[in-house]
Amino acid sequence: MATPSIGEAGKTGQWRTLRPVVDDSKCTPAKTKKPGCFHCWLYCPEAVINRRVPIVIDLDYCKGCGICAEECPAGAITMVPEHEAAKTKL
Repeated sequence: MATPSIGEAGKTGQWRTLRPVVDDSKCTPAKTKKPGCFHCWLYCPEAVINRRVPIVIDLDYCKGCGICAEECPAGAITMVPEHEAAKTKL
């Protein structure tokens, strides 16, 4: 059985133009302090989202595809232009 592994291509986060930002006030697991939907974790093709409460995205390897934001039923993840996120240090 094949499993995704982080880092085979090096730190790929520098390719990103959009950064996922999690709003814990909307995130089901963060709000309830219990395991919740974890759709972001399930659909992330790079396996860079942990399955813990609260969720954390490994930005060193996230390529900014936006699938996590698209699949989040609570709308807790938004994609922010990388240059804006760098200014505000999100």
